Amino acid sequence: MKKKNFNYLVIALFAVLFLASCAQGVDVSACVDGSEKIYGFWGGVWHGMIAPFNWFAGIFNENIHVYPPNNNGAWYEFGFVLGIGGFATGSRYTKQ
Repeated sequence: MKKKNFNYLVIALFAVLFLASCAQGVDVSACVDGSEKIYGFWGGVWHGMIAPFNWFAGIFNENIHVYPPNNNGAWYEFGFVLGIGGFATGSRYTKQ
C-alpha cells in the first residue's frame, strides 16, 4: 500500500511540474530600468494584507498579481510575511 501511495505522489509531482512549466513569465524590464515604483516594507505589509483578495481577483483578471516583481527585496518580503500573517491569524484571539 505504501508503494502505491508513493507512486501517486511521484505522478502528482510530475503533473505539477509539467503544468508549472506552462506558466507565463512576467516582463520585468520596467523594474530593471527604474521606471516603475519600487515597493518597500510598507508596500509589502499592504500587499500581504490584500493578498487573498488579489489572488481571487487574479483568477478572473490576468493583470492582477499577488506579489509584484518590482520590490526592494528582503524588507518587502518581511513586510509581506507580516501582512499575510497578520491577516491570517488576526481573528484567532479569544478572550478567556
